Amino acid sequence: MGRRYLVFLCAQASLYSAFLTLDLLQVGSGWSTALKYGSILLCFLLSCGGGQDPDRRLVRAALGVTLLADLFLLVLGRWYLAGVGAFCVVQALYFVRLRRLRGGRVWPRLLLRLALSGAVLLVAGRFSALEPLTALSVFYFTQLAANALESLFLGRRYAAFSAGLVLFVCCDLCVGLQNLSAFLPVSGHGGLFAFARVGMWLFYLPSQVLITLSAGKK
Repeated sequence: MGRRYLVFLCAQASLYSAFLTLDLLQVGSGWSTALKYGSILLCFLLSCGGGQDPDRRLVRAALGVTLLADLFLLVLGRWYLAGVGAFCVVQALYFVRLRRLRGGRVWPRLLLRLALSGAVLLVAGRFSALEPLTALSVFYFTQLAANALESLFLGRRYAAFSAGLVLFVCCDLCVGLQNLSAFLPVSGHGGLFAFARVGMWLFYLPSQVLITLSAGKK
C-alpha cells in the first residue's frame, strides 16, 4: 500500500474517532458535522488522485455525487429531496459499475430492480406512506439493497466494494430507525434509537472508505 493511502487511512481514523466521540458525548454538533463532511471530502480527493481507467472514473463520479448529497442532508439540513435524489444517482452509478464488473445483460436486471421498487412502493401506498420524500427514499433504498446483494457475487477481488455497500445498507437502516423515533414512543426503545443516532456514521464512513479503496482493482 502506497504512502498516500496510509496517510489517507490515518487521517480517516483520526476524523472517525473524533466525530464518534463528539456524537457519543452529544457535544459539539457543529464540529461533528464539519469532521464528517471533511471525511467524505477526503474520500473524493483520494479518488481524484488515481488513474483514469473507467472503473476509477465511475467511483470518482459516485463519490462526487455523494459529496453533493451530504451537502444537502448533512451540512445544510434541507432540500432533502435533492439529497436523496443525489443518492439515487450514486446507486445508479454503482449499478453501472456492477454491470461492468460482472457483465451480462443490463435490461433484465434493471427491469427486475424497477419491479422490486414498484412492489415496495405499492405496499407503502397501502399504508398511506407515499409522500414524495418517502417514495424517493424507498426507491433509493431498494436500489442500494439490490446493489449490495449483487456485489456479493463479485468475488474476493472486490470484497472491499461489497463490504462498503453492505455497510452503506447498515447506515441507512440506522437512518430509518432514527426517523422512526419521531413516531414511536422512546420508552422501551431508547437504547435502539440512541444506537441508530451514532450508528449512522459508525457504518457510513467505513462504507465510503472501502468503496474508495476498491477503485481500479485489476
